[in-house]
Amino acid sequence: MDALHRSGCPINLTLEILGDRWSLIVIRDIMFGNRRHFRELLQKSQEGIASNILADRLKRLVERGLLTREDDPTHKQKAVYSLTEMSIDLVPLFAHMGAWGRKHLPASEELSIRAELLENGGSKLWEDFMDELRAKHLGKVLPPDTPSVLGWLTEAYLEVANRRKSG
Repeated sequence: MDALHRSGCPINLTLEILGDRWSLIVIRDIMFGNRRHFRELLQKSQEGIASNILADRLKRLVERGLLTREDDPTHKQKAVYSLTEMSIDLVPLFAHMGAWGRKHLPASEELSIRAELLENGGSKLWEDFMDELRAKHLGKVLPPDTPSVLGWLTEAYLEVANRRKSG
């Protein structure tokens, strides 16, 4: 085994990249929250990530090929973060983690709805969502009448959140 890794075990190698406290949360927020700028990721983090931690994770995720960073054409001092194919391939992992968390942990209803829909939708829904992410982040062209999985997941979340606020 090379000196950079503890072992060649694929689970170990994955954990070396994604096993810290924040990396999957940052990818989740870009993937499911469509947050592409540092300030959005910082201010809309439900978990309250610190700015120095966010900066470090974004840098590491770019270095490891999970995100790309481009200058924002609308503002000189901003950057836009995009998912790579490597991070888009995590959709099934997020679906399984969400299902596991719903089953075994005290997850809230509004934060569980997307996980429930992904679990029930299965691999076909995951593939559709991955294609949508490829269009949004990698420039893949989709047919114009393609329904938005992210839009559907977001609407379901907002519906549950609004119902809980008013109920």
